[in-house]
Amino acid sequence: MTDLSHSTAADRNKQPILDVLGKMLGARGAALEIASGTGQHAAWFAAALAEWTWQPTDADARALPALAARVAHAGLPNLLPPLLLDVTAAQWPSQGPAFTQRFDAIYCANMLHIAPPAACVGLMQGAARHLRPGGLLITYGPYFEDTPPVPSNLAFDQSLRSRDASWGIRRLKDVEEEARRSGLSLRERHEMPANNLLLVFGL
Repeated sequence: MTDLSHSTAADRNKQPILDVLGKMLGARGAALEIASGTGQHAAWFAAALAEWTWQPTDADARALPALAARVAHAGLPNLLPPLLLDVTAAQWPSQGPAFTQRFDAIYCANMLHIAPPAACVGLMQGAARHLRPGGLLITYGPYFEDTPPVPSNLAFDQSLRSRDASWGIRRLKDVEEEARRSGLSLRERHEMPANNLLLVFGL
């Protein structure tokens, strides 16, 4: 296990996120994960939700070998090999045949603040294309709301923008508006540990 890519934050938040997913998702279905990173969430969720097929993806081709190693280590029949997927691309996934199936859920954690605004547009438009009727887009991460932001999120936002001017914590109102443009609406808002939110959008 020590040779697998590891995120301390992913290890810390995987169970609180699963607790919410378990109450929200149906007994079985097909899920597409965007920006899977180390694959810790994918492996954890697929193990807990045995009747759900879980498709991990990442936009960084360099991350795919480590992600594939995580999938292989998990050895779960419902956890599929990872695919290259850039949300801003016209076709999902970005290489190989386009998806022909629609998904019951699309899950995306901690991507919007470490990507340019175009990624939010692409995520919403892609979710509208690839969700089944009644399907859910679930995002997790920090957001700015109308209430005064906590100091830790302000500091995090400044740190992100110092690394890349196009990055930064997104305003929830802006994300909601982008969702509406694609035919999605915010259905649920869940407060999560460490000043994060889990948001649920539906068609």
